[in-house]
Formats: sequence, structure tokens, C-alpha cells
Amino acid sequence: MSDSYVLVLYYSRNGSTTEMARQIARGIEQGGLEARLRTVPAISSECEAVAPSIPEDGALYASLDDLKNCAGLALGSPTRFGNMAAPLKYFLDGTSNLWLTGALVGKPAGVFTSTASLHGGQETTLLSMMLPLLHHGMLITGLPYSESALLDTRGGGTPYGASHHAGADGKSPLNEHEVTLCRALGLRLAKTARQLESNRG
Repeated sequence: MSDSYVLVLYYSRNGSTTEMARQIARGIEQGGLEARLRTVPAISSECEAVAPSIPEDGALYASLDDLKNCAGLALGSPTRFGNMAAPLKYFLDGTSNLWLTGALVGKPAGVFTSTASLHGGQETTLLSMMLPLLHHGMLITGLPYSESALLDTRGGGTPYGASHHAGADGKSPLNEHEVTLCRALGLRLAKTARQLESNRG
């Protein structure tokens, strides 16, 4: 298990989804696995627009090998009209070879999102991210109501995955319950990945 990791794969524009990824990573590490944070480049309608191969700051760009070799996956995106952001969808659209080989079948996955408004499509975005993961045969781990923060939250947090209400300017920090639920999702993914790997052994 020493080389096992949970991939935290996300896209972020204003930093909220990045901060959620960091909190999920803390939960993963609490569960005894490495958290590997990776992002995806923005996409453009300008054909000549090319992102540098290494971002100027933050997480490295994800490769298909990062996804292929993970023990579990946390997938995160801001909401775009009730759906995941295009850069993340673009990356997932390029995973056909992993689907053909069944590389992700039986691995646990969870999802997370951030929105500018409280009812800005958090749940539909989380569900939209689950769809390709189900096609890959991954095992979706949501957040059970045994997490008391799910009952107490006045901001983000759903049984489908962790979420955050960032406010109209996108600058509101994660509140206590949102942090707790991000870490709970990471811990749940790590524990599930460890149990599944020990069963295979």
C-alpha cells in the first residue's frame, strides 16, 4: 500500500475548488494514503492557444497514467450552468483507452464542487461528474448522513459529494462544515481504497 495514492483531480478558476481539493487531500492522508493533486489546463476556442506543459503555480497537470494507476479518485469542478466545467469534461473525454482496458473498474470515486450561489446547481454538477465515472465502472462513494455536518450545514454539503458556496465574488472561504465534509470525503475514499486493495490481495 505504500505506493498507493488517491488522485484528487480538479479544475479551479477562483481558488475555491483548489481549497476543497486541499482539504480532501488532508482527509485522504488521514486515511493512510498519499493524495496526489492534479489539475487540467483551461481550454480555448483559439486553436493556437497552448498552455505551458507545467503550470506557473499550483498542482501539475494530470496525465492519463495518474488516473490509470490511482487507487481511488476525487473529481472536482466549479459549476457551469449545473454541469462540470468544460476543461474537466475535455480531459475525461480523452479517457477512452482507460475505458477500453477497464483500468478504473472497481476503484472508488467521489466528487466535489463549488458554486457562486447557494442553489447554483451543486447537486446536478455532482451528478454530471458521476456519469463518466459510472461508465468507467468506478464505485461512487458519497457522504452518508452519519456525517453530522451534513445535517448542520448552512452552506455547502450534499449526500452526493462535498460542495461549497463561494459567494457572488467567488471569494468566501470554506466554512467549518464544508471543511469537515471535504475531509470526510477524502477519508472515506482512502478507507474504501485500502479495504478494496486488501481484499484483492
